[in-house]
Amino acid sequence: MSLLSWLSEPFSFDFMRQALVIGLLVAAGAGALSCLLVLKGWSLMGDAVSHAVLPGIVLAYLAGLPLLLGAFATGLLCAVSTGWLTENSRLKEDTVMGIVFSALFALGVFLFTKIETGLHLDHVLFGDLLGVSWKDVGLTATLIVPAFLVVVLKRRDLMVFAFDPQHAGVVGLRTRWLHYGLLALLSLVIVAAIEAVGIILVIALLIAPGATGWMLTQRFDIMMLLAIVMALISTVLGLFASYHLDAAPPPTIVVLMTLMFLLSFLFAPRRGLLRANAPSSVHSSVPRR
Repeated sequence: MSLLSWLSEPFSFDFMRQALVIGLLVAAGAGALSCLLVLKGWSLMGDAVSHAVLPGIVLAYLAGLPLLLGAFATGLLCAVSTGWLTENSRLKEDTVMGIVFSALFALGVFLFTKIETGLHLDHVLFGDLLGVSWKDVGLTATLIVPAFLVVVLKRRDLMVFAFDPQHAGVVGLRTRWLHYGLLALLSLVIVAAIEAVGIILVIALLIAPGATGWMLTQRFDIMMLLAIVMALISTVLGLFASYHLDAAPPPTIVVLMTLMFLLSFLFAPRRGLLRANAPSSVHSSVPRR
């Protein structure tokens, strides 16, 4: 087999092309949003929402509704209830998130084991990237493209809010709208990613690209661009490697993203652990505009 054939063989199959398109859609949306989650400190929020969608999937199946509609409803319920309980109690946000998402996830597992459905729990938890259809690709695009455009077009306002909500309010931004809008975007991206990577591995897509971009630059726009590009590259290389290694694509993609983060953690010019000429002053932890 020639080198050209070896390189092109994976994507000569229709199921691999479908996986590539839906993977790139999810990577772009999750990569852009991950920058805001990293700045806001909402890593656990992504984890919470991704687990909380399970009961919605089961209930939507019983009601004969689209599964993603049920997933979005319970994901948004988790995000909004977490925000409301944090504002109206003395509990810290991470405590509230732990309570809400564990309760919803447990409810989902209970429903899944007690109700006869045609769903496969492994596909819900870990995704079925190689089993998607062009219809799934179209549905994912319908969800992910609007979310991606909102994040990109409103990135400055969202960045100010994510870094300093008090300052955002002082300069006239509607912080409550931004707060719940960001939660809605998070829920939408997670729901769109379920078909491809599942509710367990989606958290890596929502954290690793943004964390890697943060290590490499202090400018927010460049951070977002780097996060998107690295998520896209990891998706292409992960699919390619999974085909030749006969491995599951989602974990392979996540492993590549993690390797990129580790390299940036060690060798990033300004923030890398092993950077050659570390200055004595402490760098700002927030990228500039």
